[in-house]
Formats: sequence, structure tokens, C-alpha cells
Amino acid sequence: MKIKTLISGCLVGMVVLFLVHQFGEAQPLASGPASNIGVVSIEKALQNCQATAKFKERGETERREMEAEEKKLSGDIESLRGSLQALVPNSADWLAQYKDMVKKESELDALKKMNPQVRAMRAHQWTEKLYPEILRIAKELAAQKGLALVLSVEEPQLPTQRYEELVMTLRTHKVLYTGGCVDLTNEIIVELDKTNSLLVN
Repeated sequence: MKIKTLISGCLVGMVVLFLVHQFGEAQPLASGPASNIGVVSIEKALQNCQATAKFKERGETERREMEAEEKKLSGDIESLRGSLQALVPNSADWLAQYKDMVKKESELDALKKMNPQVRAMRAHQWTEKLYPEILRIAKELAAQKGLALVLSVEEPQLPTQRYEELVMTLRTHKVLYTGGCVDLTNEIIVELDKTNSLLVN
């Protein structure tokens, strides 16, 4: 009787150990990486879509036109400065050319201040136009995939030039690890490339 009891106890123990072992292997899968969380690199989506490539082409054309206008004004100013040396100081012709030169110098100074601001404004407007599209597509993809949460993830740009930049990086870089999350970035880029209204404007 004792032998049967001992054997039965051993069998029960082996079954329990087997179940514990199986549960131990299955548990990490159940509580492992949260596959119902999506991540998106907004910066990558903004930079790598066809619409932004078109925008950059237009921006480069505009930049060259701005530089050409500045260069022409600089050439005119130098030409007028040289002509002044050949004229009698304070004569009518000298005063007329001097006035023209000062006017062009003011125009050049204004362009040098204004042109970078215009380019920055264009980039600002473009980002404001494209970002809502990224949000819309991210929501649609999340709904299709049954994702409960989508996070924006960006790699910090290190090293930084100033301490203030480092502080801002530390404050804004919130997601430190995304193993097991669904990366939607490339799919968002594909969908952005289908949005014709972004390509033509």
C-alpha cells in the first residue's frame, strides 16, 4: 500500500512540475512585449514622404532665386560704389548715384533678413499641413490593427550644442524602449505618398 501511495505521489508531483514548467514558458508570451501598442517616428514620416521631397525641390528653387536676387543687388552696389569714385564728390551725378547705392544697400539688408524668415515660414506652414495627415493615417492604421495606443518616438540628437538643447531633449524624449511595439512609420509614409493633394500643393 505504501509503495502504491508513493508511486501515486510521484506521478502527481511529476504532473504538477510539468504544468508549472509549461505555465512558466507560456507566461512571458502573455505578459511580454505589448503588441497592441504602435509607434511612429514623426520626423522620419515628415522627411521621407514624396510630398516633402516635392516641397524641398520647390524650396531649393526658391532659395536659389533669393540668392540670385541678393547677388545681383550686391553686384549693383559694387558697380555704383566704383562709379562714385569716378565722379566729382557732392556733384548732382555723384549724389544721384550715391542715393541709388544707399537704396540698394537697404534693399539688400532687408532681403538678407527677410529671406531666411520666409523659408522658415514656408517650412512651418508645410509641417502644419502635413502633421494632421500623419495623425489621421496613424489613427486609421491603429483602428485597422486593433492597437490601443500609438506613441511618437524620435531618436535624440546628441551631442547638443547648448545645455538648453540638452534639457529640452531630456524633457521631450519620453519613450526609451519600443521592443515588441508595432512600427507604423513606413506604412504612414506609403499612405502619405497616395495623398495627391499634398503632392500638387
